[in-house]
Amino acid sequence: FLYLTARVIGARNVVEFGTSFGISTIYLAAALRDNGGSGVVIGSEIDQPKCAQATRNLAEAGLADHADVRGGDALESLRDVPEAVDMVLLDGAKDLYLPVLEMLLPKLRPGAVVLADNIHTFRRGLKPYVDFMQSGEAGFVSTTLSLGQGFEYSTYLG
Repeated sequence: FLYLTARVIGARNVVEFGTSFGISTIYLAAALRDNGGSGVVIGSEIDQPKCAQATRNLAEAGLADHADVRGGDALESLRDVPEAVDMVLLDGAKDLYLPVLEMLLPKLRPGAVVLADNIHTFRRGLKPYVDFMQSGEAGFVSTTLSLGQGFEYSTYLG
């Protein structure tokens, strides 16, 4: 799903919050490669051993040139992502979905897709995020998809 979405929108710049071991990162980096080879997935992972393993996994997959996995607090490590972000994947600490999104919002291009995982699993904790995205007040159109543990699929209209 991540690969298909990134390909369909012609993504070049992707931000991932909650890289973990880099499995989603591999799919996103492969999409960027297949979209013409330019661009990068900028990931953030607070757990340093996971960050190191994600970097190794990307190298083993031959996709290291298409990813930049940053260790540490996402509110710091993702602060300087370049503008014109095409796609965001939120899959880290659920209480940080809104703060990370709010930090990235000025850098989203019109038409950018924001995906948030685990919507059904953390229904109560992610309710403020879902309400924000579905309100229409922030410039998004959004719906919850019943894929896996639930994905909030949002498109930024600008």
